[in-house]
This record gives sequence, C-alpha cells and structure tokens, in this order.
Amino acid sequence: MSEKKVALITGANKGLGLETGRQLGKLGYTVLLGARDPLKGEVAARLLREEGIDARVVKLDVNRQADIDATAAMVERDFGRLDALVNNAGVMIEKGWTKNVTSETTMENLRATFEANLFSVLAVTKALLPALKKADAARIVNVSSILGSVSLQATKGSPTYSTKLFAYNASKAALNVFTISLAHELRHTKIKVNSAHPGWVKTDLGGSAAPMNVVDGAKTEVELATLGEDGPTGGFFHLGEEIPW
Repeated sequence: MSEKKVALITGANKGLGLETGRQLGKLGYTVLLGARDPLKGEVAARLLREEGIDARVVKLDVNRQADIDATAAMVERDFGRLDALVNNAGVMIEKGWTKNVTSETTMENLRATFEANLFSVLAVTKALLPALKKADAARIVNVSSILGSVSLQATKGSPTYSTKLFAYNASKAALNVFTISLAHELRHTKIKVNSAHPGWVKTDLGGSAAPMNVVDGAKTEVELATLGEDGPTGGFFHLGEEIPW
C-alpha cells in the first residue's frame, strides 16, 4: 500500500477540481481525479503528471451508482484507505442571478440540482466512508457556496440577499446540513467534515465576470482537506474565515 496520502476529488478534470488536485499533489498527495469522461480526465491527469504530481484518473459520474461502487472498490484494492475526499462536483442550472423567479422553478430543474449537489454527495461519501475510516485522520470537504447560507439569504443588505437561485441555494443549504450532521456522527473519530465556499471563481459555473481565479478558489478546499489535528469540524469556511449557516 502507498505511504503517500491519497485524495479523491470529484468533478476534477477541469476548473476548481483540477486545481485542487494540483495543489494537493504539490503537497505530496496521490490525487485521484474523478471525471465523467475518462478521456478528458486522462488529459487532466497527464497535465499534473508533467508537473511531477502522482495523478490518476477515475471514471466517476457521481450520479451513477455503478461508478461510485467501482471507485470505492478500486480505492480499497489499490490503496487500502482514503485520506481526503473532496466532494467538488456540482451544477447550477438556473441563470437568473438578478431576478427572483422562485415560483417558476421547475420540478425537473429542482430534482436535477439536488441530484447533483446533494444526493450524489451522500452516495459518494457513504461508499467511501469505510476507506476514510481506515486512514489515520481523514478529511471530508463538501464544496458548498455562500449562496447556501440561510442566514445571509434572509438578511437584507447581505452580499447574497438579492441572489435568489432557489434550486441551487436550497441544494447547497441542504448540503451544509449534511456537513453538520455527518460531522456530529463522526465527532468521536479523527475524521473532520467541513463545508467550503471557494468564492466566486472564474470557471464554467462561475463565469468570466467572477473576480477570483481558480488558484485562489481552490485554496479553501485544500486547506480543509489538509487540516491538522486541532482543526475545526462541522464548520463552513472561506479562506479560513467562518461563514454563518
């Protein structure tokens, strides 16, 4: 079995996921890049290997249980444990950033958003929890968004008060409840579970108007994936600062 720490990142063939893999790889981790398309994943893994990083692609569509089960079996077989799980994959289907159309949200979009942003995270985490428990002190990072902060959504004048993307915001709020609940379940173990708000980042999801680059955007995920023994659990963070639930 590898002596190096092993991290699995979902949605990692581009954007924040790929940069998170790059930064963890430079810290000495073996990084498993989860990708729906293994060809695109291999291109990404090759880029990291050219930088001296031990990177491998994993065919992982987080909405396919067969892929999840195969990934969990591979991790157990090839590594015997998992030191960090970064649940990075997610979607934003809505486009109305400045117009509140909550009542027009379709059931189709609501279900698709929750499938990707919540249910898949539950399925992946559940499948990999046995491997995480075999690590000395595993870390689980659920990539959320400040838009999932119910407190800020309800506070007039907050930076997110006017952004009412109902399906997306609700899915990230639910993801945060999962973070709180799982951290509480695992509170007597050395596993730490936290939610990360990367920031508004220039990615396919964030768009070109976003003020942050992917290098800075990945820092919160990496920080939470590499927390020391005295680090927090059951929290919601951006660049070391706590965000209200």
